[in-house]
Amino acid sequence: MELLHAPWRIEYILAPKPPAQGDSLFARIAQSSEDVAHHVVARDRTCYAMLNTYPYNGGHLMVIPYKQTADLNDLTDEELAGLMKLTRRCMNALAKTMNPDGWNVGMNLGRCAGAGIVEHLHIHIVPRWNGDTNFMPVLANTHILPEALTDVAARLRAALVQDT
Repeated sequence: MELLHAPWRIEYILAPKPPAQGDSLFARIAQSSEDVAHHVVARDRTCYAMLNTYPYNGGHLMVIPYKQTADLNDLTDEELAGLMKLTRRCMNALAKTMNPDGWNVGMNLGRCAGAGIVEHLHIHIVPRWNGDTNFMPVLANTHILPEALTDVAARLRAALVQDT
């Protein structure tokens, strides 16, 4: 079995987190009008998309319902469809702007499954490229992102506006 090491994630994992009472981080971002500051790249009727501040790879997006819930069963059919449609739009925008060779797309539901924000489900979209793993995370405790989040967000916003 091969092991995937992601030591750059430990800063987020070990950071203090507010208790799960009240609005989640994603609910607060959903209610905010500061899309550029939060790297929000698209807003639809039932959900929005934003770049992950602690990405696994360049272009790592998350699609998040406005409704705060940890359970897919709490979403309406419209909300579920909205999540998948925005996921597809984001993948198309990433394909257009970053030209990945493949994707990791999925959800971590529950703390034991790896959810960092347990109380608010979300879909991860991680673009992948052949040979995108290297020695830097393992030997230098460093992950290289080839482009600033603000620049990636601006390019994705432009591509997503064209796709509406």
